[in-house]
Amino acid sequence: MKVADKHGRIIQAAIRVFARNGFFNSRIAEIAKEANVADGTIYLYFNNKYDILITIFEEEMGKIIARVKQEIAKYDDPRDKLHHFALLHLSLVEKDKELAELIQVELRQSSKFIKEYRNRKFAEYLHIIAQILKEGQKRGIFREDIRPGVFKRAFFGALDEMSRFWVLSTKKKYSVKTAARQISEYFLNGILEEPRKPEPKKKKTTRKKAKAS
Repeated sequence: MKVADKHGRIIQAAIRVFARNGFFNSRIAEIAKEANVADGTIYLYFNNKYDILITIFEEEMGKIIARVKQEIAKYDDPRDKLHHFALLHLSLVEKDKELAELIQVELRQSSKFIKEYRNRKFAEYLHIIAQILKEGQKRGIFREDIRPGVFKRAFFGALDEMSRFWVLSTKKKYSVKTAARQISEYFLNGILEEPRKPEPKKKKTTRKKAKAS
């Protein structure tokens, strides 16, 4: 079996095992069994469970980022790009619930991962949102006073919370399309540049002369 094939099988097996058992309750032996390889084979590719976790995030987020960039490039209007970003992000829960659960739940429970790993892929993902905002600002569609650093985190935060809710819930009250449309509209209505209305002219006040009694 080719090296790339074994690597890929181990990664996919780890995603399933971590999602099923939780990261801390999973063992290397379980991942090996799921991937149909010997226990020792795992250590030819990874140092430990944390190494597998980081690799999963790096590789899977890389795929997500590439797809998002490709898809939003099909749209010209920054408003459409922002809406489609929301749709793609929320669609992950439906298309790959195990990966979504791993990203939403297991990664956050690992303090070691958070402290030691420089999350470059996550920063690159947020940068896509910031670039959409900047493009809209240059074209006079979005307000100039919106800070990209604040907006990208706020927008992602809304999508992230919706995804987390779906991962932990057994039922969804509304569709991915509905949630994506509403979240993007909430933000769009707050950052659209509106034409300034002329200030109303002040009325001149004149004092009436007191009538002589």
